Amino acid sequence: MQREVTDAGGTRWVCVQAYAGLSQGDEGVEAARVDGESDLFEVVCTPSGGAQTVRLQLAGGWEKSYADEELLREIESQR
Repeated sequence: MQREVTDAGGTRWVCVQAYAGLSQGDEGVEAARVDGESDLFEVVCTPSGGAQTVRLQLAGGWEKSYADEELLREIESQR
């Protein structure tokens, strides 16, 4: 569950669902689920270069359903 997007400034962002490496089963998915929300997950986006890592809350299936521009808007809104 990873996506890479590049913003207009040339910064490459690598976004992964939080706790994705916790286990091979559903444990990592459940750990990333936002408390009290059935279809929101914690996602961490790490930039190349000097920008700061951001944490997002995105709908399930974000890695396939979000367009690059939509994901970049989410990142920018948390910077």
